[in-house]
Amino acid sequence: MMDEGLILLTFAGMGAVTYIPRWLPLHCLAEKKLPAWFESWLDFIPASILSALLLPSLITGGHPRSLDLTRPELIVAVPTFLFAVKTKSLGGTVLVGMALFWLAGRFFG
Repeated sequence: MMDEGLILLTFAGMGAVTYIPRWLPLHCLAEKKLPAWFESWLDFIPASILSALLLPSLITGGHPRSLDLTRPELIVAVPTFLFAVKTKSLGGTVLVGMALFWLAGRFFG
């Protein structure tokens, strides 16, 4: 069994490795003006991360994982994405995605 000091030190270390990478860029860049090209590049990071997280589950399935372009999730994601691009409405996109996923579940069973 671990003693309390080691547990507290572990929590403090986990907090530090979570906090410092977020604080350091803010602290170092707070007073500086970033180049416009760099700021526009930074705008792509959230979409890139979301794509990297979602794409594998949309196009692969089974155990072991294999490419499957007929997955209902992918079939629903394409029209939902097109709706999002056309309308730029988060609420509408969520509703369309949920409705299409419900229909896909009934159709693909």
